[in-house]
Amino acid sequence: MDQPRKAAWKPPRDCEDYWSEFRHCKTLLNFFHHYYAYGTTPSCQQWKEDYSYCREWEKHGGKEAKEALQNSERNRVAQQRNFTPVWELRQEPPRDWHMPLNQENSQDS
Repeated sequence: MDQPRKAAWKPPRDCEDYWSEFRHCKTLLNFFHHYYAYGTTPSCQQWKEDYSYCREWEKHGGKEAKEALQNSERNRVAQQRNFTPVWELRQEPPRDWHMPLNQENSQDS
């Protein structure tokens, strides 16, 4: 009787996603946006490393590549959690949401 095969571990993202992120990171538009928003030039090296780890994981199933890629994804998620939202999310609409806007106090004039 055949033993059921274990499901093969797959990278968290498709490898082409890492390559696309790397290519986007290197664009002039992203360079200016990142410099304007953060005051520094973007570092794209991690996307390139993640792409090579992903390819190694897919081709050879390397344990080091798997762990490096998983750690990189964990770090990326942790960095995203450091940013506070700009807007405070509402739990319900304002009480007077159905009322017409006061057009008399327009600040355009």
